[in-house]
Amino acid sequence: MKKYFAITILVLSSVFQANAQSRGIKIGYIDMEYILQNVPDYSEAKSQLEQKAQKWKQDIEAKKVDIAKLKDALKTERALLTKELIDEREEEIKFQETELLDFQQKRFGPDGDLMTQKAVLVKPIQDQVFTAVQDIAEAKKYDYVFDKSSDLTMLFAAKRYDISDQVIRVITRAEKREQMTKKQVKEQEAKEALEDAVSDNPNLEARKKALEEKKKAREDLVAQRKAEAERKKAEKEAKRQELIDAKNGKKAGTVPAKEKTADETAAPTGENKASDSTAVADPKAEKAAARAKLLEERKKALEEKKQKALEAREAAKKAKEEKKQKTE
Repeated sequence: MKKYFAITILVLSSVFQANAQSRGIKIGYIDMEYILQNVPDYSEAKSQLEQKAQKWKQDIEAKKVDIAKLKDALKTERALLTKELIDEREEEIKFQETELLDFQQKRFGPDGDLMTQKAVLVKPIQDQVFTAVQDIAEAKKYDYVFDKSSDLTMLFAAKRYDISDQVIRVITRAEKREQMTKKQVKEQEAKEALEDAVSDNPNLEARKKALEEKKKAREDLVAQRKAEAERKKAEKEAKRQELIDAKNGKKAGTVPAKEKTADETAAPTGENKASDSTAVADPKAEKAAARAKLLEERKKALEEKKQKALEAREAAKKAKEEKKQKTE
């Protein structure tokens, strides 16, 4: 077998060298085991087959338990049985053991049900893989495509030559198209073309990601500006309302001279004098409190605006550095 592999490699090397003189050789490979594990139809069918195999194993174990019980019973009762009965029991045990071996071979032997159904299960997927590989090779001008999981020894294989994921995409897309309308198929083909372009050109994906990040940063900045404008509007409205309230309060604390009664014009007593003093002082205190509150809110608003501007600047700087790193 090793001699066969050595001859195969020498022949392929000769072919590669001959072709290399005329043009560049494009080589790819697939991993059949990896593809089978990632094809939905195969995974589902394999799961069902494993459930069957588990049931067969349970039947085998139950049969072993029955045979063990027969052996234990014979061992316990041997002294009480005649030779004919002992021979009959031993013959029954031997028959059960032979039947168990036959069942094991039928289910798990080289030509048993498990191997047969596995082959039946794999065959349609293999056909799809072969068709997909041919389509990809013709479309992308591959000269040779190997199977990494086959008997052919591959001492090294660079990941960039692995087209297994492309094969999986082709098979999965074909299954999806069967359930689509013509319009949906057309939209899907456009989407697939974009995915293939990204897959063939990793730099395109990096540029796309950078553009998305830049767009997000721009949207965040717009949202911040909008929030700042809303906040300023709310502050202006609050200030306006405070001025109106202060003005109304001042008016409520002042009594026109023409409306004063004779008693009110008389010399005020101590109690009345204190009340008048309070009435005069209240509007001033309210006005001072309103002014202090307004100054505090303005100070707080300026600090928030400064903090948001710093955050926006840092975000823009970070996005610029990330873009520079990706470009390098």
